[in-house]
Amino acid sequence: MSTIFSKIIAKEIPADIVYEDDLVLAFRDIAPQAPTHILIIPKREIASANDVRADDEAALGRLFTVAAKIAAEDGIAEDGYRLIVNCNAHGGQEVFHLHMHLLGGRSLGPMLARK
Repeated sequence: MSTIFSKIIAKEIPADIVYEDDLVLAFRDIAPQAPTHILIIPKREIASANDVRADDEAALGRLFTVAAKIAAEDGIAEDGYRLIVNCNAHGGQEVFHLHMHLLGGRSLGPMLARK
């Protein structure tokens, strides 16, 4: 599997990286949907949430601790933020490398349209 995220991890294409360690990488979205819109990805290529293995738990836990760290650094932790992980086509996943969206900086409204 080779995705745009794999190329960002390999530094083959540029990204505005805000955090990196041995397990995860975080960078600003190129088409932000909120004042703060950061993608946090595991460095191991995992296609979707359906492909997570038990040995991915440390990396996936790190997604959350990094999200909290970035939210605090960006000044959005106190007011709140949203974390989103989409899975496959009906879930809205566009890049098939598991990733978490960190969105904040304004009121984001309801998660889904209420019917």
